[in-house]
Formats: sequence, C-alpha cells, structure tokens
Amino acid sequence: MTSKNDYVVAIDLGTTKIVALVGKLESNGRLKILAHSKTVSTGVRRGMVQNIDETVKAIETVVADVRQKAGLDFTEVYIGIAGQHIKGIKNRGLINLNTFDAEVSKEDVRRLINDMHKIPLEPGDKILHVIPQNFIVDNEVGIKNPVGISGRRLEANFHIVVGQIAAMKNIERCVERAGLSVKELMLEPLASARAVLTEDEMEAGVALIDIGGGTTDLAIFHDGIVRHTAVIPFGGNIITDDIKKGCSILQRHAEQLKVQFGSAIGELAPSDKIVTIPGISGRDPKEIKFSHLAHIIQCRLEEIIDMLKFQITNSGFADMLNAGIVITGGGSLLKDLPQLFKYHTGYDVRVGKPNINTVANSDNEMNSPMHATGIGLMLLGFEDMYNRAEEEQKKAEAAPQPVQTVADTTTTVEPKIEVEPEEKPRKPHKAKSSEFLGKWKEKIGGLFSDDDFTFDQKP
Repeated sequence: MTSKNDYVVAIDLGTTKIVALVGKLESNGRLKILAHSKTVSTGVRRGMVQNIDETVKAIETVVADVRQKAGLDFTEVYIGIAGQHIKGIKNRGLINLNTFDAEVSKEDVRRLINDMHKIPLEPGDKILHVIPQNFIVDNEVGIKNPVGISGRRLEANFHIVVGQIAAMKNIERCVERAGLSVKELMLEPLASARAVLTEDEMEAGVALIDIGGGTTDLAIFHDGIVRHTAVIPFGGNIITDDIKKGCSILQRHAEQLKVQFGSAIGELAPSDKIVTIPGISGRDPKEIKFSHLAHIIQCRLEEIIDMLKFQITNSGFADMLNAGIVITGGGSLLKDLPQLFKYHTGYDVRVGKPNINTVANSDNEMNSPMHATGIGLMLLGFEDMYNRAEEEQKKAEAAPQPVQTVADTTTTVEPKIEVEPEEKPRKPHKAKSSEFLGKWKEKIGGLFSDDDFTFDQKP
C-alpha cells in the first residue's frame, strides 16, 4: 500500500482550467504520474480567486476524479500561485559567526535565510520564497555554497518573492472548504521552470516565459540560480477578448478561432482564407479572414512582449541569456509565436515541454506545455517533502536523549547518608525468641544476674 510519503498531490489553479495531479518518484528519480484530471475554471481571474464557491466546486471535481483514478485518499496538496500582486524585491543579509576560525554550517545559512523573513514589508504583504543569489564570507565574494568555509562573517544577496496575504488566504480558504489543506504555496513560474528547463540552460542563462490564460509569468536563471521573477497581468484570455471585440462574435467562438486558426504573425497568415462563424440567434453568419484574425492577435502579443522585455532589461541579466528564451504554458501553442518572440527580442526561442528525462510515463496530453506548471509543482513538492524530512531528522538527532540507568551496574557510587526507617513492631515467634535469648544468656551469664533478664510471654 502506498504511504503518504511516497506520493505528492499538486493542484494548478489557472484562469482557464484547474488541474489536479498525483505522482510518485521511482527508484531512478523520474516522476510517475498516477492520475490527473482537469476542469474548466470559472472562479479564477488573472491568477487570483474571484469566486470562492465556483473555485471550491472545481477543486472538488478534480480531486474526486484523481482520488478514484489513483485509489488514494489524501488531504495535503501543493498549490501554485501567480497573479498581478506577486513581486520580487532584492535584499542583503549578514550574520556574525561564533569564533574567528569557525566553519560556516548549514545551520548558519538557514539562520541567515530565516532572518530575511523578518524584513519590513508593505502592509498586507507576505514572503513566499527567499532565494539566495550569492554568498560572501568575510570579504570573499561570489561564493555559491559557503558551507565548510572558515570566516567570521557571513553575508548574502537575496531575491525575495512577495505576495498579498489576502490572495493567499483566498486560495487556502478554497482548498480548505474542499476538505484539503495546503502543504505549501509555490510560485508558478518557478514550478514551470522546474519542469521544462535543463541544467545547461539555467547555467548558461535563460528566461522562462509561461503564457497562461490570465497571466504571463517570467523567471530568469543564470549560473543555475533564480535571478529575477515577474508576473505580467495579461495572458491568452485578453487575446480572446480582443478577437471577440474586433470580430463582434461570441467569447466561445473567439477562443475556438484563436486555437484552431490563429497565428502570431499577420504577414504569415494567408489572406485568401476565410473562416465562417455562425450568426448570433439566427442572424447571418460572419466571414473572418485568417490575416485579419492574425493581426488582432499580433497586436496584443507585441504589447505583452514589450512588457517582458522591460522586465528582462530591469533584471540586469539581459546580456547574459546565452540560452535565450523558453516559452511554455497553453499560450505557447499559438502558431508562429516563437518567430514573433525572436523577431522582437533577438534571442533564440524554443517551446518548452515537460522534460522526458524527468517524467517517466508522460503521455501526449501530459507532454503538453499547458501542463508544465502542474508537473513542476509535483517535482518541487517532492523536493520540499525531502527537505522537511531531513530537517526533522536533524532536529531529532540534536534533541537531548533521555539518560538510561541500569541498577547495580555502576562502578562508582555517590556516598549517601541513609536514615533507617522505623520498623513497624512485628509479633515474634514464641519458641524461636525464647530459644535464642536462652542461648545468648548462657554465653554472657557471668556478666548479668537472672533478674536482669525478663521475657514477657503473652498467655
């Protein structure tokens, strides 16, 4: 039977869909997906919960489905969080070590990171992640792992991800009302990056762009470390709204047009092709050119790309992205999108799918960029679970052990003054008492007379 420590449950609360996944790690370190389910999301907008009841209903639907498919009963889940309220701040921390020649320990690093959770924030904000950038031991800079290095002072630069408490509470409230508890809230672009990026890309420098329904998330990596994060409050849904307004059609028809016939570059779309849309309530159908549809999409995408370029420039790593850009999420499936990104940014661009070396049984559906966040949440969940287990083990080892003593086995005995307790009077045996006193009287009879000895016997 599978124990709760063998599997992880992740829920991706998206603007267009809510996905639940259950997975476990195999002996070779690859993720095996035991069950997955998705449903339409109507209570989340731009990464934030707008309708509690609808979100709870959607969570209950997918959870019941994966419970049945996986044959597991679980209560703890890992949840992804995004939204316009997410922001990143930079900070620097410092602690002094105990002695001049002390070695930096993992506990020192942990203490320095914990100090970052005490920094002053704006009212209503809460820290989600504290990510070390580099460490400084005394005056030695650029240290990635300071453990074991001798010094007097430990410093570090941090990238701190902050979000609004109200938005986090709304997510937790939805999960709790669905009969579950939140094990950890995790930033969605970090989860997506965990699923689709390679170690070489993160070392060389890469910008991960996750285009979702309500938001577009950015995470920049260099030297294997997260350097910058940002959330753009526009995604695939705003493109659908533009098509709806520009073509005067229904929302569902606009979404269908975008997915089936949409293109990111208007000049590449055929101008002689036309798609016919049914009229509203019996009215005449509408004919829409592919080129007209593509130009509507391109205008909005160029606006999103300009916002991303601004964030990349502000990160200070624009000249260090040797691996270019990786786009993922449902919006990355749009035709000709990599070419549009490459034209406007100058970077090499590829579409990121869940890494086949990470996922053991990834079918065609789960191998899609739209499931990158959910799979990444599971992978981060396993890392978090094992880190918690390691910390608990260290606490158990550091805790004072009870002293066990075994009677009559010590070699040294502390001197003690014992007070002999007053014995209760016992009724002596008549025959034995008379015999004993009589013999003792014979031995010392020369010292006392018979009158000195009395022995009262009761009748």
